[in-house]
Amino acid sequence: MANAINDKLRNECQNALEILEKLNLTETAELQAKLAWCIGSYDYDQNPSGLSEFGGMALKALNKYKEKNPRKVAKKVLDGLDAAIRNYETSQY
Repeated sequence: MANAINDKLRNECQNALEILEKLNLTETAELQAKLAWCIGSYDYDQNPSGLSEFGGMALKALNKYKEKNPRKVAKKVLDGLDAAIRNYETSQY
């Protein structure tokens, strides 16, 4: 069960990273690099701790961008990432 939750978190973080890369925002360049590193790290060692942290930061950045550009970020991506982070966090307790 935990692996399914972790894999879902990884996939949603990957989706968020792809959106951030398409938007090409300079203020998220460092976040993109860290998120990409966390995804690669998870693929190597299956430890999702960084995905939760940087996935949360990506969610905040995408929500902020969506406020000014509502059609550029799909609600499905935001909802999926939010749900994956919440599922991961509740599975830790």
